[in-house]
Amino acid sequence: MALQHDYLPAEAFADATWQKATASQPNQSCVEFAKIGRVIGVRDSKLGPDSPILQFTEHEIAAMLTGAKDGEFDHLA
Repeated sequence: MALQHDYLPAEAFADATWQKATASQPNQSCVEFAKIGRVIGVRDSKLGPDSPILQFTEHEIAAMLTGAKDGEFDHLA
């Protein structure tokens, strides 16, 4: 079953407050997250405003975070 998404235009994130992990080094690349309404955007910090923005629902981000906390992705790092 495919999930229905309501994608926002990239311009919707223009004034967003982007956040990255405090464990990231100041000038190192990392992923950044921003929330607009109920949509969470994810982008590559080294590209900044020019980065493509992946968009996820709150439920999708919650599932990913739960998996990360449970160690499901440890083999990737």
